[in-house]
Amino acid sequence: MIFSLAIDWNFNPDIIKIGSFPIKYYSLMYVLAFIVGLQLMKRIYTKDNISLEKLDSIFIYTVIAMLLGARIGHYVFYEEDYTLAEVFLPFKLDPFEYTGFQGLASHGAAIGIIIAMYFYSKKVVKKPLLWTLDRLVIPTALGAMFVRLGNLFNSEIVGKATGTDFGFKFIRNDISEYKAMAITQAKTVNKAYDLIANSSRFKEVLAEVPNRYPTQIYEATGYVITFFVLWYIYWKTDKKQKHGYLFGVFMVMLWSIRFIIEFYKEWQGGIETLFNVNLNTGQLLSIPLVLVGLFFMFRPVKTV
Repeated sequence: MIFSLAIDWNFNPDIIKIGSFPIKYYSLMYVLAFIVGLQLMKRIYTKDNISLEKLDSIFIYTVIAMLLGARIGHYVFYEEDYTLAEVFLPFKLDPFEYTGFQGLASHGAAIGIIIAMYFYSKKVVKKPLLWTLDRLVIPTALGAMFVRLGNLFNSEIVGKATGTDFGFKFIRNDISEYKAMAITQAKTVNKAYDLIANSSRFKEVLAEVPNRYPTQIYEATGYVITFFVLWYIYWKTDKKQKHGYLFGVFMVMLWSIRFIIEFYKEWQGGIETLFNVNLNTGQLLSIPLVLVGLFFMFRPVKTV
């Protein structure tokens, strides 16, 4: 018997379908990220003697900025041809097709949230921008973990082939819906994928699916570690008295993790084609954010 570390990943990304509109686990992960994040911010605001009424505003600012920033960032950094309708609408117009908001760039989300927090800090909480960012990055790190789990459930942003018996077989990524149904003659997409994953009749088809690095899990784990580091610094040290320090730690850790994991991800395209370097778009965008983090961590400022 040959021992294999491969996992056949055939997760159905849809919780339910209402007509032709799917409710996905990916969306649920975003909801959980905001719910958990809101509870964490309540504890932080209570400790800092900030009215919890101000959390309603930060929730709205963050949701809108994140979605807009992530959506715009995806098209600016990763797409070449697109229309404004594709950026802001969850469907195609010609021909009409519901697509959902496919394509969210975390770098764009980061930029959008920072801009939004400037206005929130100035108009609502009446604190310096860095004070707000130092606190917001704590739940954000955990939220990033939920997002990567959503990518895992969607079988997207997969890793490169390992070339070994180790890895995840992302069946729904490497076999198109059309091909799965054509091979199995199944009447539904989910039935087709289930047959490929479980039926001995299609073991040769399954064997052709490469074992890939589960980079979504790698990233999610790194973001959880980042969260615990930030949580510890906030509650157990006086580093939070230095405006920008926690924000800096977040930027260095999160984007360094992203930079490293990108070496194991499948190519996703983007602006790297404009540069003659052996780095992908995710890495190129992460480098300046890490440098920003280092600046805020080590800049000489008075504590408050």
